[in-house]
Formats: sequence, structure tokens, C-alpha cells
Amino acid sequence: MELMQRITEPVLGFEVDLFDFNEAMIFVHQHLKENKGLHIVTINPEMISLGNKNNEFGRILNEADLSIPDGVGIKLALRIKGIKQENIPGIEFSKKLISLCALEGYTIGLVGAKEEVVQQAAANLRKEFENLNITYIHNGYFDENQEETVKEEIKNLAPRVVFVALGAPKQEIFISQLKEQMRHTIFVGVGGSFDVWSGKVKRAPEIYQKLGLEWLYRAIKEPARFKRIFPALPLFLIRVIMETVHESWVKIR
Repeated sequence: MELMQRITEPVLGFEVDLFDFNEAMIFVHQHLKENKGLHIVTINPEMISLGNKNNEFGRILNEADLSIPDGVGIKLALRIKGIKQENIPGIEFSKKLISLCALEGYTIGLVGAKEEVVQQAAANLRKEFENLNITYIHNGYFDENQEETVKEEIKNLAPRVVFVALGAPKQEIFISQLKEQMRHTIFVGVGGSFDVWSGKVKRAPEIYQKLGLEWLYRAIKEPARFKRIFPALPLFLIRVIMETVHESWVKIR
């Protein structure tokens, strides 16, 4: 089987895949069937901004095998560049991947969040998806020495897909280090998804999801988030506009 080829567009130096939801899922499914590994990043403006400041994190983002546009910020950035792109919420994409694993018998692992949260998330997923085989579960509270033990456990059990919820950039660094030794494993950084799957945190109402404004709903619920989003998001879009104008000027010249 010939694997689908990626089509990407750079946003402030970082490639973003232009698949729609179904195409991205087909891309991952092909890799599952071919026993090939992937590092999937659900990229957003915060990650791009951090990647421009942190060289190691930036390198890891650029080495990702699939970088799906998660959030209205990336969607707007691509629209500024003349590209109409579907938003792919990482939490929905990951849930679809879990359902696929349950259906076709691929094993999964969960790493991250508090112990009670990850355990409840696993319990809820098992109830939701018949035959789901979760072979590894570990919370995200471990120091550097314990981290090596966690990595060894994951390598020994070798789940086919590992969902890592340590938050950026920690989860991407963790995945990058394991990826080199587990070339047949698919890794996905899922941020706060375990909190939602456990029932501890509710997703935004559907209207916010459809408009790509889940970030706004979360910010309303947790005002402290505004400090992270503003002025970061407007500045991010201004930088994209400036980059796009510069690129256009270079082409004209």
C-alpha cells in the first residue's frame, strides 16, 4: 500500500498538515496497518510561539510526522495565507483513533494527569469502547529518575498507540525520546484530554466547538487562561500577517 503523502504549509517556521479530519485519520490508519510509527502533534499558536523560543521544542515540532491544526488560531493563520483549512480538535481526533484501536484490536497506553484522573479516564474509555485493550497506564507525576522507569515499562509492553498527556512541551520531549527506540509505535500528545475523558472537566458546549472557540469557553471558566491567550493570540496573528506580506513582497520582487 502506498502511504498518503503529506501536504503542509509553514506557519511562522513550523509545518502544518493540510489534511481534513478524515484524511488525517486515513493517514494514521495506513501507518497502523503498515506497522509504522508516528509522532502526532496537535499544533496550536501557543506551541508555535514556544517553539520559536525553545530550540529543542522547535526541533521536535519540526520533526513531527503529522502536525494537525488544532484550534481557531491555526485556522485563522492559514486563512490569512489564503488557505481554507478545517480545524481538527486533538481531543476528537484522539477519541476517533481510540475507537479505531478498539475496533481493530490495537493496544493503547495512557501516560499523564493525576493517578485518579488517568485511571478514571481508562475506566470510562473501556466502558465506551467494547474490546478496547489498554495495556499500560501511568500518571504524569514522576521525576527524572522515575521517568526512565516509565519509559522502560512502555518499551517492554509496547502498546501500538500511546497517548501522552503531560502538557507542552513536556509531552513532546517525552515522546521524542521514546520515538527513537520505538519506531513501530504511534504517539499522540493530548494535553488535557484525560481530564475530559475522566469526566473531571466538561468540554465546551457544541456551539463553541463548531465555531472553534473552545479556548474562549475555557478562558471564561478559568480566567487565569486569559493571561496566556492575550496578548499571545493577537500577536501570533499579527506575526503571521507580517510574514505573509513579506512573502508576497519577495515574490513580487
